Amino acid sequence: MRTPNNEPLGSDIAEGSPESSTFRDAQARGPRKAEPERKCILSGEHGARDALVRLAVSPDGLVLPDIHAKAPGRGAWLAVSRAELETAIAKGKLKGALARAFSKSVGGAALTVPEDLPQRIEDGLRRALLDRLGLEMRAGHLILGSERIAEHARGGAVDLLLHASDAREDGNRKLDQAWRVGRDVEGSGETGVVLPLDRAALSVAMGRDNVVHMALADAAAAARVSLALERLKHFLGHPTADAATQAGEPPLAGMDDRSKDEF
Repeated sequence: MRTPNNEPLGSDIAEGSPESSTFRDAQARGPRKAEPERKCILSGEHGARDALVRLAVSPDGLVLPDIHAKAPGRGAWLAVSRAELETAIAKGKLKGALARAFSKSVGGAALTVPEDLPQRIEDGLRRALLDRLGLEMRAGHLILGSERIAEHARGGAVDLLLHASDAREDGNRKLDQAWRVGRDVEGSGETGVVLPLDRAALSVAMGRDNVVHMALADAAAAARVSLALERLKHFLGHPTADAATQAGEPPLAGMDDRSKDEF
């Protein structure tokens, strides 16, 4: 069955110089402010806190993901993938790490780690990405509709090009080619980013029918979306921007302070 074009969105693009639609280009708009670093309680790796998932403890000792890192009190940070987290849970390593991380705040009380913690984290990261895309759409930074995206891409006005996970390959190729033409990098093989989200999830979040492709033409908006997307992809174990460009792991973060005694 032929996939129809996305429903065009009324808002136009915002100003922004033509740059790559990959994570590294969307995040490389000049010098960035120094970001607080945290330490993962499982891997021991350090990195920017915005790349990690924070865990918090409810009053009754239930350990829950704090995706937006806004819960009060002591918190612990994870920089591992879902597969690594599941292994740590199965071997009892997570409980031990959490007991050390929260020893002062819970006073030795028992902590409860829900069996579906990995799924709760994944669901929260997916929701955070969809919410971010929705916010950028309402701010007029998101371009929908294949024809509209191709037009702006050929004009060199797309900072970040996104495809649904179930988008047709021919549709991706056409938009990727238009994007390369606009950036004057034909023959480079550079492409947009395939999201870990299908068209159904995107359509619901955007409030539009059949959302398959999206683009951002505002550099700051592209960076915000890239941050949420890279965090989800890392947790899912998918290749991330830094892994692709440096053949290594992406920057990982550790633990943050919401109280004076936090790591």
